Amino acid sequence: MPLFARKVNNYDLYANHAWYVPGVGGMLALLGWFLLGNLLGGLIVSLLGIIVPKDVAMQYSALISYPVSFLPAMIYAAHKSRMNSLFEPGYKLSSSNFGSFKWWSIVLITIVLSFATMITADLPNYLNFKATTSVPSLKKLYDMVVELLKQMTGGPFWSSFLLTAIFAPIFEEWLCRGMILRGLLTKMKPAWAIVLSALFFALIHFNLWQALNAFIIGLVMGYVYFKTGSLWLTMLIHFVNNGFAVICANIQSLKDYDFWIDMLGVSTYTVVYVIAVLAFVACIFAFRSIPLKNPYGNIDKV
Repeated sequence: MPLFARKVNNYDLYANHAWYVPGVGGMLALLGWFLLGNLLGGLIVSLLGIIVPKDVAMQYSALISYPVSFLPAMIYAAHKSRMNSLFEPGYKLSSSNFGSFKWWSIVLITIVLSFATMITADLPNYLNFKATTSVPSLKKLYDMVVELLKQMTGGPFWSSFLLTAIFAPIFEEWLCRGMILRGLLTKMKPAWAIVLSALFFALIHFNLWQALNAFIIGLVMGYVYFKTGSLWLTMLIHFVNNGFAVICANIQSLKDYDFWIDMLGVSTYTVVYVIAVLAFVACIFAFRSIPLKNPYGNIDKV
C-alpha cells in the first residue's frame, strides 16, 4: 500500500473503490473474482446443508451465498483502489448530474422508464423463450433451471423480496455499472462501453432465459448511468424491475404467467405495448437532453 495513500472510510462502498478504474483486463479480473465468490458461496451452502435440514438450507441458501459471491471482487477492487489512490485519478461510483431536471422529476422519469422497459423487453424475451424451449434438450434444461430457482427462492415473500429487489440492485449495480461501466467509459467509446457492460451483466446471471432480458435492461441502465453518473437511478430501475416481478410471482392469480402477453391477451397487450414503446422513447429523449460534462459521460472525478 502506498505510504501516503488517500484515507477512505472502509464502510463507504463508493469512496472505497473510486480509484480503481478497470478496463477490459480489469473487467475479466473482476469476473474471475466473482466466479471464485460463487464457488465460496456454494461451499458455505453445502456446509449449511449439513447443519440444518436440506429443504431449509435450500430455501435460504441464496440469501447467504449471493452476498458472499461478491465479496472477493469487492475486496480485490478495494485493494486496487488503495494502491492506485496516490498515483491515479479517481472517478466517483455515483454522481448526480441531472441537467435541468429536479431530483424528483428524474426519479419519476426513471420509474416510468423502468416499467416501459419491462414491457418492451417482454416481446423479445417471449420470442426467445418460444424459440429455445421448442428444442427438447433446451426445454429440459429450462425446466431444471426453473425448478432450481424455485427451490432457492421458495422461502417466504420477505426473503425473496430481500434477495431480488434489495440485494441484487445493490451488489449487481456496484459491479456492473459502478465498477465495470465506469471503468470502460474512461477507456473506450461510450456505445461500446455500454454494450460490453450489458453483456457482462447478462453473463453473470448464468441463465440463458434471463440473459436476453438482462442484456436489454443492462443497455438501458448503462445509458442512464452514462447520462447522469447516478448509480442510485440504475439501482431504482433494477429495484422496480425485480420488485415488480417478485410481487407478481406471489399473487395467486398472476403467479402462473411468465409474460405480459400471456397475462393480458394479444389485443390488450398490443395496445399496452405501443403505449410502453412511446413512453420508453419519451424517457430516453429526456435523458438524452442532459448535457455531458466529459467525453466519458457525466461521471465526476473524485
